[in-house]
Amino acid sequence: MGSIPDPGELSELNPLSFDEFQRQTSLMTSCTLLWKELSDHFTSLEQNLQKKSAALRHKIQTLDTQTKASLDVLKKREVTIDGSVEIAMEKLEDRTEATLNSISRGQELGDGEVDDGDGLLMILMSYCLKMEARGFWKFVVTKKKEIEELRNALPAALSECVDPAKFVMEAISEVFPVDKRSDKSGNDLGWACVLVLESLIPVMVDPVIGKMRMLVTPSVKEKAKEIAERWKSSLEERGGIENVKTPDVHTFLQLLVTFGIVKEEDVDLYRKLVVGSAWRKQMPKLAVSLGLGDKMPEMIEELISRGQQLDAVHFTYEVGLVDKFPPVPLLKAFLKDAKKAAVSILEDPNNAGRAAHLAARKEQSALRAVIKCIEDYKLQAEFPPENLKKRLEQLEKAKTEKKKPAAVPATKRTRASNGGPMPPAKAGRLTNAYVSSFPAPPTFVRSPSHTQYPAGVTAYASPPAVYGSRSPPYAYSPEAAPPLAGSYPGAPMNYPAYGGYGNGLAPAYQQAYYR
Repeated sequence: MGSIPDPGELSELNPLSFDEFQRQTSLMTSCTLLWKELSDHFTSLEQNLQKKSAALRHKIQTLDTQTKASLDVLKKREVTIDGSVEIAMEKLEDRTEATLNSISRGQELGDGEVDDGDGLLMILMSYCLKMEARGFWKFVVTKKKEIEELRNALPAALSECVDPAKFVMEAISEVFPVDKRSDKSGNDLGWACVLVLESLIPVMVDPVIGKMRMLVTPSVKEKAKEIAERWKSSLEERGGIENVKTPDVHTFLQLLVTFGIVKEEDVDLYRKLVVGSAWRKQMPKLAVSLGLGDKMPEMIEELISRGQQLDAVHFTYEVGLVDKFPPVPLLKAFLKDAKKAAVSILEDPNNAGRAAHLAARKEQSALRAVIKCIEDYKLQAEFPPENLKKRLEQLEKAKTEKKKPAAVPATKRTRASNGGPMPPAKAGRLTNAYVSSFPAPPTFVRSPSHTQYPAGVTAYASPPAVYGSRSPPYAYSPEAAPPLAGSYPGAPMNYPAYGGYGNGLAPAYQQAYYR
């Protein structure tokens, strides 16, 4: 039989057993927490894997859809090639026939003077039918004042060319990529290059599938690529991107978009060029066409940091980032910067003579731009333009008042009426010498303040011979005055001395009549 433990021994073992129990309890708690942590970790991994798996499935589905759409497009392009070629050949035959008929009739081109849009279109079509690129270019550059009429007429005219793309390339080669004019001091013709390149796009669109395919021959497309590369290589000679002219930049970017020769490796170059010329209204659309849509947020932030908040607003509306870049704070910041610039102009000692004019012009320009932006994007509810318009009116009124000439008193030798030349000084000292710069002797009448002369005044048979050292006064319209010759009716009247009346002398004209 086992021995019964001594109660004293039990009392010695109890503390050790309790500590062990506490240790095991702590260990169990730690294991439970660790298990929970591991369980949460594996649950999170499982959820992440599920999300990634769903994302992969979605991407695969998207790629399948895109692949199917691409295959459908390719199939459609392949099927429509014959139809597009047939349409192009028919147009080519029609244009060739029209060209031959025009040449056989000896149709003469206009001299550049057109009365309406129809006449302008006919002249442009005549050049295009005969593929006379040089004459076409010379005619277009003379019509800058009629740019809207040109914009409307050019697509229809270019559609008459046998090869519109080649025709346009030959036309702009006069000034792009290198200005070949002997006299380069004339006006910049970048506007004409951009206008012609923009007008070429609807002409080259495939008649069956639209902008998905541009009808341009491989040789012309290669020529466009060569021109683009030549322009890029000349950037260093032009002083880098910072010093290149904006019209040249615009022409280069429009060339890329028109002929579809955008390169992914040149995206950074396109971005710098667009930001440098962001003030041009076509730049937001060009930026999207150049594939810069993903870089738009960075470009907008750069424009804001450079103080071009107004340009940033145009870019935000083009790509739909209005929520990220609210336009009203940008416009207010733009006006604030313009005001600061105007104040700095006023404080500049180098502009002491023209400071007020330059400052007012700076503020006026900013106000007009912001008002137009508010109207274009319908921001009147968020940014009422009434106060801006009042401020603009104040500036314009102040400008008008400053332009008014100050009143200068007429000197002895200056005609105050019209500032014309005076007779020689000796003319007033010659007897019966009447010298006048007026085309005909004026008719002189009595002062309207007095109806009759005193009886003692003799009648004049002719106007006085001389008027001191002055020319005759203004010719006033006769006012039913009695004839100067003959006797005056009525009894003699005593008038107070007034300008020589009643003293037996010829009436002396007041100074007010000479002013």
